[in-house]
Order: sequence, then structure tokens, then C-alpha cells
Amino acid sequence: MFRDTVVVFRRYLRLSLRNPIWIFVGLVQPVVFLVFFGPLMTRTLESSGTAPAAAWQLFVPGILVQLSLFSGAFVGFAVIAEWRAGVIERLRVTPVSRLALLLGRVLRDVAVMVAQAVVLILTALPFGLRAPLGGVLISLGFVALLALSLTSLSYALALALRSEDTMAPALNISLVPLMLLSGVLLPMALAPKWLDTLSRIIPFRYVVDAMRAAFTGHPADVLPGAAVATVLCVLSVAVGIRTFTRQNR
Repeated sequence: MFRDTVVVFRRYLRLSLRNPIWIFVGLVQPVVFLVFFGPLMTRTLESSGTAPAAAWQLFVPGILVQLSLFSGAFVGFAVIAEWRAGVIERLRVTPVSRLALLLGRVLRDVAVMVAQAVVLILTALPFGLRAPLGGVLISLGFVALLALSLTSLSYALALALRSEDTMAPALNISLVPLMLLSGVLLPMALAPKWLDTLSRIIPFRYVVDAMRAAFTGHPADVLPGAAVATVLCVLSVAVGIRTFTRQNR
């Protein structure tokens, strides 16, 4: 299975490298938020007493989670296209492990999203972002966990629905509330009490808080988010494996 996973990973990574424009397309929305909303949001944080450097340390981790949410959720459309073109059927008759067919894709997506996160962090440096190297590496680890979780769920949903017309509205309806309630743009501590309480049922909120703690140099506050991200990753990958193996029998 490990060998098959490496083979599938290399195949899909080569496909991505042959058409790298899509890697940069995935960066468009978070870069737009960084360039146009970043100064506005950081000025809002500064008006509440936050130092300018700390404002970017709070804003950039949220943009990294936004990148993971949207990039990870939409990868399933590629599986729908492959299923319609008959690629999935052709892969079924090969001796490649069914589990490797999923893991190879997911690992390719993880590699792409981590690379995108690095580019986004480097883009934020001229705007005033300052963060410890250890905190940045921890945040990249969170991006990898989120990528594993969201891409696995996206592939599972795509194979279950097999229709772009059904999948697109389902993602749009769910992603925007998840993004807002996670505190991606502003910390939920600034929200009214009822909204702050409601956001606590969203697992991504704890990931955002943990990444902000890593960027601000508070490693002890990273542990709750790390636990939530790990549990979410295990459950999501299990769902993806179960759906992918069942659909490919």
C-alpha cells in the first residue's frame, strides 16, 4: 500500500506541476483578503489596543485557515470529473490498492496547500508580519492536518454526490458560516457573548486560536487546538477511506 500510495502521489503531483496555474489560482482569494482586508482588519485590532505587529499575528493565521477551508473543500470536483470521464473505472481494474488511490491524492493536496501557505506567509512579511520560526512551523503543521481532513471529506462527498450542481451549493452554504464562526477574520473574543458561545461548537475556531497562539509565542495554548485538529483529521480520513473503498469495489 505504501508503494502504491507513492506511485499515486507522484502521478497527481506531476499533473499539478504540469499545470501550476491552478496552484496560484488557489492563492488568489487569501491574497486578496491579505492585501485589501488585512490593513483594514489590523487597523481595527489596533484601535482596540492591539500592537501593529500583533495585529498581523492574529490576522494571518486566520487567512491560513481560510486557505485550507476553501482549497481543501473544492478538490472533490476533480474526482467527479474523473468519474464522468471513466478514469475511476479504469483505475478499479488495476492492482493498485484502493486505499492508496485516496491517500496518494490527499498527500498531493497536502503538499500543494503547505506550499501555498508558505507563499502566503512570505507575502505577509512586507505588510508587517513578525512571528517566531517555531510558531510558523507549527502553523504549517496545522495546515497539513486541515488539508488531510478537508480533502478526505471533499473526496468522500464528491463520490457520494457525483454531481457538481449538487456539491457546489452544499459547499457554499456550509463554508461561509464555518469561516465566519471560526474567527478567521477577527478573534471571536471580540464578538457578542451569544456569537462567541455559538462559535465554540465549530472545531476550526480552536485551530485558529492555536495558530494565533503559535504566531504570538504562546506554545502552551496550542495544545487544545492540536487535539481538536488531530481528532478531526482521524475522523475525516476514516470517513474518506470508508467511502472511497466502498465506492471503488
